[in-house]
This record gives sequence, structure tokens and C-alpha cells, in this order.
Amino acid sequence: MARKQSDYLAALLSDEVDANAVAVPEEKAPDVASLRPERTRGTTLLGRESALARVASGEVRQVTQLLLNPARVRIWTGNARHYADLNAENCAELIDSIVAEGGQKVPAVVRRVEDDPDHDFEVIAGTRRHWSISWLRKHSYPDMQFVAQVAQLDDEAAFRLADLENRARKDVSDLERARNYAEALKAHYGSHLTRMAERLKLSKGWLSKMIKVAGIPDAVIAAFASPSDVQLKPAYTLAQALDDREAAKAIAAVARRIAVEQKALREEENAPIPAADVLKRLLAAPTIQVDRSEPYAALSRHGRTLLSIQSANRQGVTIRLHSGSGANEDEIIDALRAALRHLEECGRGLHR
Repeated sequence: MARKQSDYLAALLSDEVDANAVAVPEEKAPDVASLRPERTRGTTLLGRESALARVASGEVRQVTQLLLNPARVRIWTGNARHYADLNAENCAELIDSIVAEGGQKVPAVVRRVEDDPDHDFEVIAGTRRHWSISWLRKHSYPDMQFVAQVAQLDDEAAFRLADLENRARKDVSDLERARNYAEALKAHYGSHLTRMAERLKLSKGWLSKMIKVAGIPDAVIAAFASPSDVQLKPAYTLAQALDDREAAKAIAAVARRIAVEQKALREEENAPIPAADVLKRLLAAPTIQVDRSEPYAALSRHGRTLLSIQSANRQGVTIRLHSGSGANEDEIIDALRAALRHLEECGRGLHR
């Protein structure tokens, strides 16, 4: 053991010092004298031996916290939380807390990485803390440091640790968690659901539902205003409906139309279609598609019909563009493409 490390260990083990709350810059060895109160600097050899014995017995464990530049720390891809979705709004409370307390008080958990010249560590637990510190360094707090605890973990252990932290987080959506579980099932558990449930201490039935929801296609998810709107219980019903091939085609077609409507609403800065209404329309799609009496129609962002399918047979397809819809050229082109996809999925396309 190097002298600086042995000195640090002795300081951490002092009965008068909190060994689990010492954060030090990675590149700088700690000053032992500064870590102890004045009255404890005469610690006897007997006291040190006693402390070392406590470490050997497992009663005390050394925990090293580092002060890191977040730019040198990457995010582990096995975490359920999407780093790209974090922003100053959804991290506002944490940012305010860090500023008020003069720095990050709860350390993240990281592990060392190799063969990456741009990064020395990766975050296993503490993605929001990493983002918030990075943001603060760019906004008036350039000296703010990322406090992290280094752990030696394989990927499966890292996944379990990240999962434990994220389970209680309301800002990790059911869909994010479901897809994270689906990836981990293959990567860490050889697609053995029972084994995964046992390792995570989860109900096999509940985990099975999560994996089912993870399989909902992105094209269907796009119908919702946000992926966070996809909640486990209703999404499981939707996932079951998608098991039927014909129903899946109908649901996909309606999902595309809803996605176009959602896009138009966002551009007009109007309220999106609620998740409950989206789900209702998607689940009703198979029965609507069976009834051919109503022509396919696409609406403009103003809620007026811009396109409808008049007929589709062996001689060709007749599509009507309606005047007065208020649609621009891009909307019309998008609607036309959606209509052609709809015809293909219904078996009435131009390529049949």
C-alpha cells in the first residue's frame, strides 16, 4: 500500500473523524493532518492497530469519495434514465438544492473505465446529479465539482444498483424502466425471466408485464404526447392488442394519424391529446378499420379535413384534397404519405 494511501486510511479510521464523508480531488493526495481535529493528532499506535483490526473484521469499510470534473465522466448506457431528456426545468429542484448547500452533498456512484481517452469514470447511479453539476459549471459556477464514490462493479451488479436507485424515482417513466429491463434481460440474464426476477427481488408476473410493454413499437408510442404518458397498466392492454397481426396494422395506422395531429398541436402551442384519449383511439382502431363505410380522412392542424380516400381498387386509388383546410404544402405531403401507408397496411395499396 502506498504511503499516501495508508496515511489516508489511518485518517479515515480515526474514531474522531467521519470516515464515510471525506471527499478529495482525484489528483490530490489528502492532507492527513487537515482531516483530524487538533486533539486527535496524537493518536496512539494502539489506536491505529485497533482501527485496522476493525477494517480486517469487516466492521468498518473504507469509502473514498472523489471530486471530479463531470466532463471526464460519461453516463453508463445501462441506466434507465435518458440523459438527453434532462433539462434545467426537470432538474430545477436539485440545482437549487446544490446551490443552497454550497455543493453536491449526496455522492453519485461511478466506476473506472479503460480505453476511453475522453473519460476516466462512468456514472452508475447519479445521472441527474451529473447533469446538474455540468449545467452549473456552465452557468456561473465553473468550480463546482461532481462528488462521486468509486465502486468495482460488473455490468449486472451495476444494473441492479442503478435499478434500486431509479425504482423510487417518479421522473423515470414506466416505458423507460420497461425498456431498460428488456435490454438487461438479454444482456445480463440470458433471457431467463425467473432468474432476473429473483436477482432484482421483483414479482415475476409484474416483470413479465414490463417486458411486454417494452415491446410496443416506437411508431405507436409516437402517438402519445410524451413517452412518460405511457403507464404500465393501460400500456399492457395495448401491448396485448398488438399481438394480433391485423389489429397491429390498424393500431399502427391510427397511431400515425394521431402523431400527425400531436405534431400540429405542438406547433400551434396547443394542449396535446390526453393519453387516455390516445389509448382509447388506438384500442378502437381494429374495429374502425373493419368498417369500410367511412372513408379514410386526414385533418389539418386547424381540425379541418385536408385529404380523404375516395376509392381504392385494381384500377387505382382516388384521393381527394379538400380546399379550405388551412393546410400548408408540408402538411399535405405528410398526409398523402400517411394515406398511402394506410392503404398498404389494409391490403389496398398501389403495390398489391
